[in-house]
Amino acid sequence: MRSCGRFRSSTGLSAVRSCLLLLIIHMSAPVEARRVRGGRAQTRRVQQQQPEQQRMEGPESFPLDFTAVESNMDNFMVQVKNLAQSLYPCSAQKLQQDMKLHLLKNVSVTCNDGSPAGYYIKESKGSRRWLLFLEGGWYCFSKQTCNSRYETMRSLMSSTKWPQSRRGTGILSAEPEENPHWWNANMVFIPYCSSDVWSGATPKTGQSDYAFMGSLIIKEVVAELLTKGLDKAKVLLLAGSSAGGTGVLLNVDQVAEQMHSAGHRGVQVRGLADSGWFLDNKQYKFTDCLDTISCAPTEAIKRGIRYWAGLVPETCRQAHVGEEWNCFFGYKVYPTLKSPVFVVQWVFDEAQLTVDNIHLTGQPVHEAQWRYIENLGQELRSTLRDIPAMFAPACLSHELITRTYWMDIQVKGTSLPRALHCWDRSLQSNLHLNGSHSNHGLKKNRTPPLRGCPLHLIDSCPWPHCNPTCPTIRDQLTGQEMSVVQFLKHMGFDVQKMAQQQGMDPKRLLGMLSNGS
Repeated sequence: MRSCGRFRSSTGLSAVRSCLLLLIIHMSAPVEARRVRGGRAQTRRVQQQQPEQQRMEGPESFPLDFTAVESNMDNFMVQVKNLAQSLYPCSAQKLQQDMKLHLLKNVSVTCNDGSPAGYYIKESKGSRRWLLFLEGGWYCFSKQTCNSRYETMRSLMSSTKWPQSRRGTGILSAEPEENPHWWNANMVFIPYCSSDVWSGATPKTGQSDYAFMGSLIIKEVVAELLTKGLDKAKVLLLAGSSAGGTGVLLNVDQVAEQMHSAGHRGVQVRGLADSGWFLDNKQYKFTDCLDTISCAPTEAIKRGIRYWAGLVPETCRQAHVGEEWNCFFGYKVYPTLKSPVFVVQWVFDEAQLTVDNIHLTGQPVHEAQWRYIENLGQELRSTLRDIPAMFAPACLSHELITRTYWMDIQVKGTSLPRALHCWDRSLQSNLHLNGSHSNHGLKKNRTPPLRGCPLHLIDSCPWPHCNPTCPTIRDQLTGQEMSVVQFLKHMGFDVQKMAQQQGMDPKRLLGMLSNGS
């Protein structure tokens, strides 16, 4: 007990010091704060303080405005972390970083092989914000492709060898330096073990080889979380990457309706779909639908939805009766949704190029392939034109929100965490204007973006990795880093020909490419 007392005493002094440091930083922050990260400078204007009633709503409404201290953001985040740790009970001398595994109590809701589904959770007592993340990992659409998947990717079909804990990264990180706006939320990671793009509701029986229960897994996880504090939530963000991103589009309205039906109408349910906005376009080179990778997206989903008995949002189903497979493609399901959704999508998504039979390893691409890649970027941009909240860098990559470098990628000088923070403020402003406590059904009610807070962010440059903040490219053979110019030349980009078409000097074009112009 004496050691605990000494800890409390030192904790109190630490808390006082931390509070003083936070106050000094907050009071001394300049009106114009310049943030430098990774050699890139960015100027932003200090946000106005939130109304008093917003600051009094609970622990998650921290009175300090994070954007006001971006001149010294890294140090500020360290002090926030130290303060939180110093205020923690003496029985826990550091913040819990890991999410712990919980298998579902309802054992009838299972993974493909009949093992119980589950979730990982890191609770944040006092916070009324919840982030539920849907894992991705392709799919299978027949007995043959599912058997192959079970042999090579069993953890995506069974819970038998799941670890007891997981460490979150990116938007799931508990480190404020890595996750400035969501680090203190209640984090829930839902492993993908249904292989059905989170759409199925079919159990394993004597006549079926596998269960496909993705949609029911989400519903059952939400039901269990209501007993762990989700019933008192202010915001529920359903996020996901790749197949999980598509799963967000398919399930966000279902989750909102589930919360409302349970009597929790004050919970603001939102979606964050990362790298799940696929196109049902024509492949560059047609191949028979023998496996998941080479099968055209449209054909794979058509077969899959029958095999899984997949469910889609009711409003989308009514819009595509008899052709419900359309609802697995973002630009077709999004207009039917009621809940607000923020879309994150690489303009040149590696998974999209893979299923389109464009492989960017080995030999340089041909001119026809290059044109296909450029046209793919144009098609993707056209489907995102009317999406009010989105972040689309012109990079060649796949998945972003759980990457450790997610803060470094920028579009038009704005990072993704900053854009999500702006989206959050915009939705709150929208709710106050409408006098509502829930954002369900308010997606179409667009308000102008807050000053200095852009939401519709998409690169206009036409080539892969023309954005200088794109993730590092490495040579597949040597592992060495490649510059943008080296990468484009590797892909067969003809600088002389492109410069001639653009009516400019080749050296000038090379300079523009090097600078990401």
